[in-house]
Amino acid sequence: MSDSLQAATPTGTAAASGDELEALAHLLLTCSNVLVLTGAGISTASGIPDYRDEDGVRRGRLPIQGAEFRASEAARKRYWARSMLGWPRLAQARPNAAHRAIAQLEEAGRVAAVLTQNVDGLHQQAGSRRVMELHGSIHAVRCLSCGTFYERARIQRELEQFNPALACAEAAALPDGDAQLEPDADADFHVPSCGRCGGMLQPDVVFFGDGVPAARNAEAEQAAHACDVMLVVGSSLMVLSGFRFARMAAQAGKPVAAINRGLTRADPLLALKIAASAESVLPRLASLVLDGKRA
Repeated sequence: MSDSLQAATPTGTAAASGDELEALAHLLLTCSNVLVLTGAGISTASGIPDYRDEDGVRRGRLPIQGAEFRASEAARKRYWARSMLGWPRLAQARPNAAHRAIAQLEEAGRVAAVLTQNVDGLHQQAGSRRVMELHGSIHAVRCLSCGTFYERARIQRELEQFNPALACAEAAALPDGDAQLEPDADADFHVPSCGRCGGMLQPDVVFFGDGVPAARNAEAEQAAHACDVMLVVGSSLMVLSGFRFARMAAQAGKPVAAINRGLTRADPLLALKIAASAESVLPRLASLVLDGKRA
């Protein structure tokens, strides 16, 4: 870790200083393979709630566990009822300035790939081409019996058709297309099943308690090994599935930088941190990097 990068580490201010931005821009300009690791904080400006506060403490209830979803009909009713109410808001979300800035940097050859913990698909909407979705996509559903994939929009139509009484209910949005629902409101809920074999449907995401698929994990590890700098954006890295990639890069002697409002699990490993929102920092950073490249 260089002295210049250590000196640029912020003291917890809410806005990035010019020196901090210059230091991060210099780092990106002097490295040829930048891997961007993103979390929920990059999508809050698009209207999608995140899981944690600035101290990295989880808000609200724990999300559903994968084993519970597959073992319990009541759990599946609860999940799909909340998803029916929460997914439309997520589906309407659009990329914000932070997503677009990363796509610009990729197009200019300054970002090699994006490894995201998010399931919202906003990086692809913004124009990023090499996106590794570590935890899958909320916009796809798969049958656990025959492997058939469905678009989530198609499943939404079925949910609303067979659950009209609940379809118009008001519910507060929660992270990842979830929604707050009154207890027992889902007692008579119709759960969708596979149109091909009648099997159990599950969103194509990695539920808590489940592991990242081996092939996806291998691709992410390869990207982490290949990069010469990692930029963490909008993630506390409290979940091991994301943190371990930052730890992997740092242990290999590669600089790890972060743009995140609050604490991260990787703070002791960071060469540079800007404690501000992604949407306020990344457009300015992209301008500096792109101007530097043209110069």
